Amino acid sequence: MDRRQFLAAALAAPVVLRAQSPRVAIARCSVYSASVYDALTTMFDQLGGLAGLVQNKSVTIKVNLTGPPELHLNGAPVGSAQWVHWGVIGCTIALMGEAGASRILLCESAGDTAGPLGDYFVRAGWDPTYFLNAAPNVGLVNTNIADRYSRLMVPYGGYLFPGYDMHPAYEECDVFVSLTKLKQHVKAGITLSMKNCFGMLPLTIYGTNAGIDEPGTSTSGYRAEVMHLGWRAPSKSAPQEVNPDSPRDAGYRLPRVMSDLCGARPVHLAIVDGIESMAGGEGPWTTGLSLVQPHVLIAGLNPVSTDAVGTAVMGFDPMAAGGRGTFRDVDNMMELAEAAGVGTRDLRNIEVVGEKIEDVVCPFGPLGAPTAL
Repeated sequence: MDRRQFLAAALAAPVVLRAQSPRVAIARCSVYSASVYDALTTMFDQLGGLAGLVQNKSVTIKVNLTGPPELHLNGAPVGSAQWVHWGVIGCTIALMGEAGASRILLCESAGDTAGPLGDYFVRAGWDPTYFLNAAPNVGLVNTNIADRYSRLMVPYGGYLFPGYDMHPAYEECDVFVSLTKLKQHVKAGITLSMKNCFGMLPLTIYGTNAGIDEPGTSTSGYRAEVMHLGWRAPSKSAPQEVNPDSPRDAGYRLPRVMSDLCGARPVHLAIVDGIESMAGGEGPWTTGLSLVQPHVLIAGLNPVSTDAVGTAVMGFDPMAAGGRGTFRDVDNMMELAEAAGVGTRDLRNIEVVGEKIEDVVCPFGPLGAPTAL
């Protein structure tokens, strides 16, 4: 799609969005085409209008680009499996530009690289200018490394850490958007708007080879040793664990990190790409996976409520306790976030607009085999 197609439709009269509202919109969308633009336009209108949220404001969009761009599930393009599709990203940028956003930063801690985010797109066969030209004043930021880091504190004190250091792009914005994929996760149960925020953490502080006293320059490895298992601490310059004697287990740690991050960096708009995806896990490095086509888009103003609806669309119970359903080996991150006041996961308290959950359910089935982390 070109820019003319992006801007083909006009937004309705602007209405101020209700921050952190438990309203979630669902739309059917069968293919990645201009219909994505139309579906997102309708959903944003159903949430109260996009202009009221972004007009004359700076927007940071955290996209889910999990895993190396060269890794494919059954030969499928990354955007049809583990990554948010480029068309959903482009349409989102275009609509925000049309709604009057003053600046849009597209951000991700891109794999194990410190290079430009645009280069990461090229490795996937994507043209970075597609995003840069979708709206005025668009920037691409690899948030793995920075000249300085911002400290975002958890307002309720934090389950695992009292605060987190990350790229200033996540702090220096008026509106924060989590743009993610409808997927499961073998260690966290689900990969939706909350889990997407895990990728905000820079590998220079929270990675395998992060600096000891200060942020390092290496982006090699992953965050497993720090976040999943607690085998090492983040750089000492960053806030340290609330309780160093807490369990060294991913099923305990990951859901608490996700709740903390959504408390420290509130999500104003969550968007879930479920047109095409993968079932069983978060990326092709696990086994027992399959490609699926739920043919849906989901958007909401609260990450917990949006993820609850997404969980139900995948055929799981968002109220399930840890050890059940897709939360096989992990506590339910939505339950923890709800207890901390981040949002509600109870579908009875969530206003679903557009399609009904029961009409779009696409059962994802059991989790695949975990990787050796």
